[in-house]
Amino acid sequence: MPPSKNGFVLLVVNIFSLVSGDGVSVTGSDPADKRTQSPSLSPATTKSASDSFVPLSLLSSFAEDPDMSDYCSELLGVFGQRYVAHVNCLVPAARPVKVCQNCFSSYGGLVSVYSNISTELGPGNVSCRDNLLRMDRLMLVYLLYSNSLDVWTKSKCQHCVTDKFQGLTNSTLYFMAILNQTLTCFEKYKQGNHSEICKNCNSSYKGLNELYSRMEKNQSLCIDIEDAMNMTRRLWSTDFNCYVPHKETVPIIAVSSFMLFLPIIFYLSSFLHSEQKKRKLIHPKRAKSYSSLMNIQDKLN
Repeated sequence: MPPSKNGFVLLVVNIFSLVSGDGVSVTGSDPADKRTQSPSLSPATTKSASDSFVPLSLLSSFAEDPDMSDYCSELLGVFGQRYVAHVNCLVPAARPVKVCQNCFSSYGGLVSVYSNISTELGPGNVSCRDNLLRMDRLMLVYLLYSNSLDVWTKSKCQHCVTDKFQGLTNSTLYFMAILNQTLTCFEKYKQGNHSEICKNCNSSYKGLNELYSRMEKNQSLCIDIEDAMNMTRRLWSTDFNCYVPHKETVPIIAVSSFMLFLPIIFYLSSFLHSEQKKRKLIHPKRAKSYSSLMNIQDKLN
């Protein structure tokens, strides 16, 4: 075969091998009896099966909610920021419990943005309630807010925080002041004999106890005050072995003594009453016997 025809045949073979993608490369410069096969490095042979799908970056452009406005997206971002800030406040306030006094501001911000989502109308009378709260079965925004509300309610923080989350109530601030005064007294005398604490801190601890009892009756306690009082009582009774005599001790002792001697008084009065009754029963018998004796004497006469 002439050389020109051989070159044409080799060119056709090379084109066929490239189109078929069988990975065989045939070169015209090699002798016919030394043709070798080598793996092809073309992109077609190294493409994986996953490359046949649409890239995730391209799919993400279709994942946006077409019904949610920019205003609602902005509210969702603000809600996320304030929720994270509130959780970051709650965790360090777990022990000792200071949920109400430390986190009322962050909770107020969370309530405010949730109120905007659920009730307020944005520009163009746009409501985000349906898009952010009711669009799916999970209702994640509502679930997160409900958990925060549950923590706030169980802590009874509404008893210690003013309306609109402006600050702590006056009764709470006064209790904290008396508490700090009592703990300062403990700190002052704890290095020496614990009897000094019982003696010198008795009045402040007693005042703190009385204040706590009044707040308990008025239902103005929250978890912060309850936990602080429990810790103070453990220090006073367990660590320092102190006690406060109650005013009710004398009446209780008097009533207990009366109840103790009541059976003795009862049996003594019963005995005296029975003796007196016996005397009353004897007199009629004597009178009757005397009258019968007189009748017998009259008959004999």
